[in-house]
Amino acid sequence: MTRIISEGAHRPRPAAAGTDALTYPDRGATRLRPLPPGYRHLDHRVRIGRGRAVFEAAGAAVTTFDLHRATGMRIRADHGAVRPGGRVEVGIGFGPLRVTAPCEVIWTVYGPDRAGFAYGTLPGHPECGEESFLVELAGDGSVWFSVTAFSRPAAWYTRLAGPVVPLLQLGYARVLGRTLRALVARG
Repeated sequence: MTRIISEGAHRPRPAAAGTDALTYPDRGATRLRPLPPGYRHLDHRVRIGRGRAVFEAAGAAVTTFDLHRATGMRIRADHGAVRPGGRVEVGIGFGPLRVTAPCEVIWTVYGPDRAGFAYGTLPGHPECGEESFLVELAGDGSVWFSVTAFSRPAAWYTRLAGPVVPLLQLGYARVLGRTLRALVARG
């Protein structure tokens, strides 16, 4: 199930104390919902398998950035596993077209049926917003992976790219789902 929505209803939330470096005020909106208006929204969810072992393997891959690395992204993180407040630099693109996208981990969840995190954009990121990556173990034993995001252009080249950026974001969310399914299938 995938939804790309241009805007949604939302009550504005003030930025939390200590978030001066974030480039947007709606800290945590990917967890709290609804997603804030004035951004492009992405909500992509895919089934990746069944059972506790699949959930645990998928949760570990997501919360250690192994999933992102497996897709070819270059990740530099403060910590091996995600922690709120941790800084992450994501290398997006290839060769001379590679862009470094600095982020801060906004929230994490490590529970018996949910594992994941969200990061928000810092100055220098080509987009402005937040993106979450969540693995869930449903009551029927199925394991789901979801990517939820709200963003808008923050650099001249993402503004120039216009409607191509949401398609690239959706494409990457789909790649993440396929890659995660393959990672957990390998064991």
